[in-house]
Amino acid sequence: MEELSLDSLIAARLRQEREARGWTIADLAAASGVSRAMISKVERAEASPTAALLGRLSGAFHLTVSALLARAEAAGGPPRIARADGQPRWRDPDTGYRRRALSPPGAEPELVEVELPPGARVAYTAASFAFLRGQVAWVLSGRLVVEEGAGESRLEAGDCLAFDLDAPKGHAFRNPSKSKPCRYLVALSRR
Repeated sequence: MEELSLDSLIAARLRQEREARGWTIADLAAASGVSRAMISKVERAEASPTAALLGRLSGAFHLTVSALLARAEAAGGPPRIARADGQPRWRDPDTGYRRRALSPPGAEPELVEVELPPGARVAYTAASFAFLRGQVAWVLSGRLVVEEGAGESRLEAGDCLAFDLDAPKGHAFRNPSKSKPCRYLVALSRR
């Protein structure tokens, strides 16, 4: 699927998730910390959401970003096989962060492949992780720094980190390289 068409699917899914809960845009703004104006723009597909913004919105719904994007892609019941050519891809317009949902929609655990451009940093609030039972990141190539509260873990290719999901300030993913992208696999499991 083309990356550009995903914005309208995300817009429709955000509106559907909000309305299914009986929430107004103001309710979602209060739950996520995202302004009503920005939510409105995203729901009308007038603004392309960043990874951080999707993290805040999906966290308010008690969904991972992957689950939200998978739901946006899914038209019917969840398939058991996610074919490589049909795996949803998304690019953060702010940082260039790219993600590909590897697992079929609704699968446990969720598997996501991420490519973080040189020098890029993507932060998520603690609410983005509040409903997870577990999360690990396995670096495929390059280097990755995972910030958890005041501490950080530096990972090289082949290293795997189990997250501290109780970090009160959330997490940030940073590529310390000035010239090489970092590719890593994330596995997420809900409570």
